[in-house]
Amino acid sequence: MQLSGITIYPVKSCAGINLNCVTLDRFGPVGDRRWLVVDEHGCFISQRDHAPMALVRVEQVQGGIRLSLGDSSIQTVIPGTDAPELRVSIWEDSVRALLADSRAGEWLSAQLGRPCRLVYMPDTCRRLVDGLYARDGETVGFADGFPLLLLSQASLDDLNSRLDKPVPMNRFRPNLVVSGCDRFAEDGWRRIRIGQVEFDVAKPCSRCVMPSIDQATAQRDGQINRVLASFRRVNGQVLFGQNLLYQRAGSLNLGDSVEVLE
Repeated sequence: MQLSGITIYPVKSCAGINLNCVTLDRFGPVGDRRWLVVDEHGCFISQRDHAPMALVRVEQVQGGIRLSLGDSSIQTVIPGTDAPELRVSIWEDSVRALLADSRAGEWLSAQLGRPCRLVYMPDTCRRLVDGLYARDGETVGFADGFPLLLLSQASLDDLNSRLDKPVPMNRFRPNLVVSGCDRFAEDGWRRIRIGQVEFDVAKPCSRCVMPSIDQATAQRDGQINRVLASFRRVNGQVLFGQNLLYQRAGSLNLGDSVEVLE
């Protein structure tokens, strides 16, 4: 088995960036979901209720990011420690974030057709992973709950064999893709090593409406979720992919070997 895909999502719910290698820090893959779009009340906005976010492309640039949609774009820098603070809510968590340049919020508001602000999670923030799964006080950025999501290529291939039209991996927005294993083999893993980094396989990923959203068009196709539910529903939840935790940072590269330790 080997690592065949690495993707980060610098702005939660916006387009991802495929990489050849990535370094892990205490938030997850470096650059992954440290930025968040929030409404006027500081509550996070995602594709779940605003699918056009999928069309916002993100590019990492020196000291910040560039956002683009169609022919329009804007560049913003990582807020400094003197930037205004904003308390933001993401699921059950309330965390301190730094407000990005107001022009970025204005651009997002115009592109998405609703009031938006862009915030950044500073290095000093500590958003804890759910204590039911964390072993050593692990932290996470603005991802839903865990620093990494893994999916095997064989599992997607199995799903696509059941669909009228196959879908790409980006429907499920994993950080890591593993090739060379059996379909849904990841369901039975408890601890793995990728390259030189060891991971706990914390819990399956419970799926919401997002796999139904075409990441290239922002159009919805309910068949994906219906088919998934027909054979991947467990105790009322549709499970596809695995959330990972780790205690020691390191680096991952495409082609790294994947070994099941437990």
